[in-house]
Amino acid sequence: MTDNASNANPAEYLAFTLGKEEYGIDIQKVSEIRNYETPTRIANAPEFVKGVINLRGLIVPIVDMRIRFALGTPEYGPFTVVIILNIGNRTVGMVVDAVSDVTTLTPEQIKAAPDMGSTLNTEYIVGLGTIDERMLILVDIDRLMSSEEMGLIEKMAA
Repeated sequence: MTDNASNANPAEYLAFTLGKEEYGIDIQKVSEIRNYETPTRIANAPEFVKGVINLRGLIVPIVDMRIRFALGTPEYGPFTVVIILNIGNRTVGMVVDAVSDVTTLTPEQIKAAPDMGSTLNTEYIVGLGTIDERMLILVDIDRLMSSEEMGLIEKMAA
């Protein structure tokens, strides 16, 4: 199943780290990158939803991706950031350990994702981007954030 013309042309990905792994998301989904600030906790929210922040009058849910991907206890340090995303008609923030750079990948640099077991459902993985010795796990952030278990964004019409 192909998304759009992105399979024919190079695409830009924002690279970020969670633990020892490097991930990438479509740069077009990113509206800004902010320093981490402790969000206001919401009662009965899933563990991976750290809470909400007030972003210029807009209440934005904040998802900790380390908790979401079961990558151990998150530690918030000087490089911890919140990537503000525009998904459908919603704004969502995701906490990551650090942001690396913006990388352009050609279709030839993107390989199919192997089955990774139960840690990360591969339905949220676009593929693996390879740049020299570097490997980015490319996440379909639309699909992940609109998934039923996230409960953050209504399913978008196909």
